[in-house]
Amino acid sequence: MAQDRTLHLHVMGMHCQSCANGIERALRKTEGVSEAHVNFAAGQATVTYDGSSVSPEELKKAVEDAGYEAELEPSDFSDSTSGGDTAGASEPGGGGAATPEQVTTVIPVYGMHCQSCANSIERALQSLRGRGLESANVNFAANQVLTTYNPASLGIDEIRERIRQSGYEPGEVDTGGPTGGDQGPEAGTAETEEDADATGKAQPARPTRSEEDRAEALARYARSRLIIAWAFTIPIILLMIPHMFLGIFHGGSAYLIYETVILALALPVLFWGGRGIYRSAWRSTLNLMPNMDVLIALGALAALITGPLFLAGALLPGFEGMGASFAGVGAMIVAFHLTGRYLEAQARGKASRAIRSLVELGARTARVERDGREMEISVNEVRRGDLMIVRPGEKIPTDGEVVDGESAVDESMVTGEPMAVRKSTGDEVVGATINQRGLLKVRATKVGAETFLAQVIRLVREAQGTRTEIQAFADRVTVYFVPAVVALATLTFLAWILLPQQMAVVADAARPVLRWIPQTEQVGPLASALYAAIAVLVIACPCALGLATPTAIMVAGGLGARNGLLIRSGSALEQMGKAAIVVLDKTGTLTVGSPQVTDLVAAEGVSQEDLLTAAAAAERGSEHPLGEAIVEEAGRRGLTLPDIKRFQSHTGLGIEAELADGQAVRVGRRDLARQAGTDTSALDEVFERLQDEGKTAMLVASGGKALGVVAVADALKPGAAEAVAELQAMGMEVAMVTGDNSRTAAAIARQAGIDRVMAEVLPAGKSDEIRRLQGLDRGPVVMVGDGINDAPALAAADVGVAIGTGTDIAIESSDLTLVRGDLGALVAAARLSRRTLGIIRQNLGWAFGYNMVAVPVAILGLLHPVIAEIAMALSSITVVGNSLRLQRVRLRRKDQD
Repeated sequence: MAQDRTLHLHVMGMHCQSCANGIERALRKTEGVSEAHVNFAAGQATVTYDGSSVSPEELKKAVEDAGYEAELEPSDFSDSTSGGDTAGASEPGGGGAATPEQVTTVIPVYGMHCQSCANSIERALQSLRGRGLESANVNFAANQVLTTYNPASLGIDEIRERIRQSGYEPGEVDTGGPTGGDQGPEAGTAETEEDADATGKAQPARPTRSEEDRAEALARYARSRLIIAWAFTIPIILLMIPHMFLGIFHGGSAYLIYETVILALALPVLFWGGRGIYRSAWRSTLNLMPNMDVLIALGALAALITGPLFLAGALLPGFEGMGASFAGVGAMIVAFHLTGRYLEAQARGKASRAIRSLVELGARTARVERDGREMEISVNEVRRGDLMIVRPGEKIPTDGEVVDGESAVDESMVTGEPMAVRKSTGDEVVGATINQRGLLKVRATKVGAETFLAQVIRLVREAQGTRTEIQAFADRVTVYFVPAVVALATLTFLAWILLPQQMAVVADAARPVLRWIPQTEQVGPLASALYAAIAVLVIACPCALGLATPTAIMVAGGLGARNGLLIRSGSALEQMGKAAIVVLDKTGTLTVGSPQVTDLVAAEGVSQEDLLTAAAAAERGSEHPLGEAIVEEAGRRGLTLPDIKRFQSHTGLGIEAELADGQAVRVGRRDLARQAGTDTSALDEVFERLQDEGKTAMLVASGGKALGVVAVADALKPGAAEAVAELQAMGMEVAMVTGDNSRTAAAIARQAGIDRVMAEVLPAGKSDEIRRLQGLDRGPVVMVGDGINDAPALAAADVGVAIGTGTDIAIESSDLTLVRGDLGALVAAARLSRRTLGIIRQNLGWAFGYNMVAVPVAILGLLHPVIAEIAMALSSITVVGNSLRLQRVRLRRKDQD
């Protein structure tokens, strides 16, 4: 008998959703396959197949035949190689061992200088695929590696060792005890702490400050090296300026002394200050992934060699040396390069402040009641169930529930909203929010990595480690960038050697203006060739390409988190910015999510208060949501309701109640009132109009007289219509999907200004509607829902957006979570996404444009190598600075950015 199995394949080589669609088609055509879904973002294919008709290896081959690389998960290898009719480890009840949970860990990495460094590390980690490593994304801008792996097959120390073997220094990951271990700086440089709950189960990691301490120590070391390099370089500059522009030290013994002093000053800069550059260049070359340091090392060493060769030619009879020495230029290249690196690191630090600023939001201590007394402890020592005392002005230490007291709490760090929220007994509160007024007693419900803030930090950190399609393109370019520049510099050198007169035509014309250009007739073709080749090596900059996207994603992620927008990946941010269709779930997204009284139409001679009092009094005996909405409305208006003596429900028609004063009240359909002989004709038109608006209209009658009509509906959220209009103004089509009937759906859609309506759609069918819209090929489709019953549709969409309030959010169910419950946050997310994409395009435009202009200028011999180095450093700083402009974007709906 056929037995369905589930197979997971890691797929490499996908570049877009079209790749994923092609793989899905190839798998579905394979005999024995009943279902195939390819997750482009995760690089994973999930296949449901008949194990008696097709093997995992055949499915793997189907993917490879489609033009992509595929690997089986470790659990799937046993399925394909073991004997017998086993269901495989991935199948419930199949008799196999349960597949261990994948673990996602962020590992800090030191020593990366450009995107080529990141590519080198990724290449080194690829050898761990198939041994338990599911994915590894290296973020050069954030100095980190985001890894997902199977801890049963692969240890974190193995991953760190592989990073070290690639020539870079990995930071440590703390897997200590329940509170992360009591480790000081001497215990290591821990990146994370793991918390365990009462059962001992490890919780997701959260950051500590020890890695920041290490980063600061490295920054101090870099600064000291920079100071010493400039201590020798400044005298070189002071000697070179009068030599180049005033003609001093030209000819004779003075010139030899000048060049000897320059060389002596250059050596400490090149061999002490530049030793890290050479080490990095050598390691990356050994790994066949040359980085930016290769270009700087070649340029600096080539300049240095000219010094001894020049002196040898001047001092040794018969030895034909160099016509000029560029040793001082080599020292200046290294000094300016170190300066650029330092300034770039400072700028990148500003871009990556998202994590630190979020960590700093948390409380440091907590005041708790234990054993009948009040004590102050570290927030890391708070246990679930502890009773915390929070005074006015203090931060709430951790997530919990108010058990006593009433106050206003500033939740702006959660929602981005400046208005304080009233909290009283039974309300949930979020750790790190600020108690503004009264004393609160809060029972801790979540601690450590369970808290909302810890989840936000984890989400922002992981998002910084993901890659967008735009970045993937830039990464592919940087793989070939350094070898291409080395080849171009070599061709430049040969061209100046073989065709010196032709190559010098432009340089000779520009020399009156650009005084630094050497004359080929005086220095010789070899010196001129080295001069141009060094400039080519130094001016080309893959760093800007590598920083263009991740720095923008980092800044956007931090800005979003501070405004209640939790972005799960850079890809989600990118897709949101390109979105063509936004699909909104009705209940809880467009509407409040619970029935409310929307209309009170009283008959002639009857007040609204009397109408509502009669209806609410009768409905006090009902447990129906519509009746509860009427009673709640009466409570909000402060009405006093009489008691009831008798209550009766008429199925399908409504309810009837006898009040304490003997008055009989009927609430429901018109037929219920007409059965008692009540004339409803005066209210028929109103009743039908309210029903046509998608509201549930209920006629209220008493003593043979119609008192009026009460209408109840799931009302549109405040600001929903305005948000829809803004999304449409951005060029997006807004659609609505709901399980409600067509009339109600049409009414809500009219109020919201939505034209495309998909009504009477069951939860399982919502994902089909999303796929149908994706089939229009108009662009990415965004699904916005509550993240729970809309989970299939959220997963099917190009971007799944969960909308919620406070801590009740579905972070794991969506690509993007809107902590605030209003759709204005969705507008803010769209605005942030588009501005981020705009910044990324500007960064890439600058990075590509800079190289396209600067390299030809260097080839023609018009660019001084030192000026080239300064320009190269500034290009990276410019890209980071442009990304930092995102911090000034105003995301609120009515603001103009």
